[in-house]
Amino acid sequence: MDIPRKAPNRKLRRIIIAGAGVILLAAITLGLSQLKPAAPNVEKNTVWVDKVKRGLMLRQVRGTGTLVPELVLFIPAATEGRVERILILPGSVVTADSVLLELSNSELELAARDAELQLRAALAEFENIRAKLESEKMDQEAIAAQVKSEYLAARLRAEADESLAKEGLVPDITLKISKGKAEELALRYEIEKKRLGVSEGAIKAQINVQQTKVDQMKALYQLRKEQVAALRVRAGTDGVLQQLPVQVGQRVTPGATLAKVAQPEKLKAELKIAETQAKDILIGQVASVDTRNGVIPGHVIRIDPAVQNGTVTVDVALDGPLPKGARPDLTVDGTVELERLESVLYVGRPASGQEESAITLFKIDRDGVTAHRVKVKLGRSSVNTIEIIEGLSEGDSVILSDMSQWDEFDRIKLS
Repeated sequence: MDIPRKAPNRKLRRIIIAGAGVILLAAITLGLSQLKPAAPNVEKNTVWVDKVKRGLMLRQVRGTGTLVPELVLFIPAATEGRVERILILPGSVVTADSVLLELSNSELELAARDAELQLRAALAEFENIRAKLESEKMDQEAIAAQVKSEYLAARLRAEADESLAKEGLVPDITLKISKGKAEELALRYEIEKKRLGVSEGAIKAQINVQQTKVDQMKALYQLRKEQVAALRVRAGTDGVLQQLPVQVGQRVTPGATLAKVAQPEKLKAELKIAETQAKDILIGQVASVDTRNGVIPGHVIRIDPAVQNGTVTVDVALDGPLPKGARPDLTVDGTVELERLESVLYVGRPASGQEESAITLFKIDRDGVTAHRVKVKLGRSSVNTIEIIEGLSEGDSVILSDMSQWDEFDRIKLS
């Protein structure tokens, strides 16, 4: 007897197979999600790589600037005037007595002549008053001398009458009269002497008053004379005429700058240092100035207390001879040495990251092909180097270029 066979449950098999596929697909998806993105390739010759070193690190700051004369004389206009002639042009060598230009001022010249006439009149009046007072003094001296003579004669007469009266040759009344006359003249003589003394004091006072007027006129005339002389503008010092910012026919006012004279053999450098880097600069620090035709040693002599346009002006005195071509207003590069750090870990300054901050850098692995990101703590910085506090060791190679485009990756491949 034949037994009928059961047909396999195809529906159940399909369900099992489908379930197994779903589970497999989920496992694959989960595995792929756990995988890290593939490291991007970066051309090695497009990045800047430097090696971490240990040793002496020079802290320096750098800035651009210009050479300027140590001694610059600005020549102002002493009075108002009109430019008549320009005798010397900028760039010429001048001496202290060199006449640079001539001004004209008719009112000033007229005032000078008037002051001269007033001085002459004051001198004439002084001489006239002095002669008159001397004459009055002589008259007073003559009166005093006459009274003295009369007094001496009266005294002798009284003495003679006194001798005769003792012998009874002259009556007492005559003696009394002669003595009275002598006493009167003695009193008059004393009065005349006092009057002569008072007269001398008055004469001296009047002469002093007139002398003061003469001195005033002399000072006024001297002032006008100097103002007229100042219309011929002189250099005032030996050097080179740098600027002459006026034109023929131009009207200038008192105090306006007419010329600028400098001594080109005595120059200094005015450097513009970023305000963030200038905080450690001190007077006397060693510096060097690159004129692009030679490097000149120097030292810091002045630090401007004000900040202008984000920079601080630092003056550097030049301690060495000037190279050929060094002249005022020449553009230069200057470096100031802040300090010397002994036995510190340092590396080239990265494209991003300031001193005393924490950043991440790509450290190249030993295979020289891959690099992974590490955290680095930075310390003090210099122009081209920066101190490493932690995160790197001596001999490590790191990428210092700007790697911001790879911020989402922790590893890269160098090709």
